[in-house]
Amino acid sequence: LAALTFMVWYFFGPEPSLSYALINAVAVLIIACPCAMGLATPTSIMVGTGRGAELGVLFRKGEALQRLKETKVAAVDKTGTLTEGKPALTDFQVTDGFEEHEVLRLVASAEAKSEHPIAHAIVQAAQQRQIALADVDAFDSITGAGIQAQVGGQQLHIGADRLMQNLGLNTDIFAGTAAALGEQGKTPLYVAIDQKLAAIIAVADPIKETTFSAIQALHDQGIKVAMITGDNRHTAEAIAKQLGIDTVIAEVLPEEKVQAVQQLQKEYGCTAFVGDGINDAPALAQADVGLAIGTGTDIAMEAADVVLMSGNLQAVPTAIGLSAATMNNIRQNLFWAFIYNAALIPVAAGVLYPFFGLLLSPILAAAAMALSSVFVVSNALRLKGYQPTWMKQREG
Repeated sequence: LAALTFMVWYFFGPEPSLSYALINAVAVLIIACPCAMGLATPTSIMVGTGRGAELGVLFRKGEALQRLKETKVAAVDKTGTLTEGKPALTDFQVTDGFEEHEVLRLVASAEAKSEHPIAHAIVQAAQQRQIALADVDAFDSITGAGIQAQVGGQQLHIGADRLMQNLGLNTDIFAGTAAALGEQGKTPLYVAIDQKLAAIIAVADPIKETTFSAIQALHDQGIKVAMITGDNRHTAEAIAKQLGIDTVIAEVLPEEKVQAVQQLQKEYGCTAFVGDGINDAPALAQADVGLAIGTGTDIAMEAADVVLMSGNLQAVPTAIGLSAATMNNIRQNLFWAFIYNAALIPVAAGVLYPFFGLLLSPILAAAAMALSSVFVVSNALRLKGYQPTWMKQREG
């Protein structure tokens, strides 16, 4: 365009045509300088990710900042994400022929070898009752089902109803109890001693105070919420009902979480998965955007695209809202930079001269070009004032 401007003024312009041609060609070249276009995207991303860090949201990948705003469904793990991750033993019922104190001693002794939060709750309950633990001769974890151990010459199996079914034990005697516990949002576990059903245990993990408002904020953003958990369906649906969760995928083994995420992707589209444990890592990698709770494991954070520094689930709608705000800001910057150049290039080329005798000085063109860059940077800096909706409501 600068070359075309030079030729038009040189061959068809008034005298001194060379001076007019040079001045107008330089003005066009300055106005067309793509500084604003080059600044439009990186400045917004830089300010957006910086504001995210201030709000406890770390974007490990730039792509996540773009994809999050497209989220249709947010899938969340239950333990440690929706809940405190600090369960407590609430119920303990034994079958005929077994004594509660002795069963709890054996169970707590076996669970002391496990690192699962539920195991800690059982051990803590035994300690509070001043029950001395026995030595464990053998211990093995059964992925997604429970544990088995040899304690004092007795064989113990502790876990979900699927574990009892695998052992060929009938749990119908506790069917009513298990259903009632599940409706209360408690997780029932069964105990088998020497291949005999001995007890049912209930563990409750309190829901985080911030979980309710976080799910409401996601719904306000038009995003569905799904819960993926290994808990039995009664417990999962009871918790989902309390929280207003749209979809429940329960009784999922760790290796099946990836399939659950794929199912949501097929049904809804862009899926974000929020988790904190080692067994959440494959699902975090499978999701369109994986968000790891910063209080969780290093493996989960390594597999995620976004790290939420606190255990506060409100950081999820914050991250999605910030993503939308940043992408809107980028579009504003690109629109301004393009329209600004498109509008002023003809002026710099001298389109107003035949009508008004006006030409744009290269000095003014340089000032206008700088103004465009200043505008783009200033608009990007507005993101520093971004506040999530839930924070505004709290302040209001």
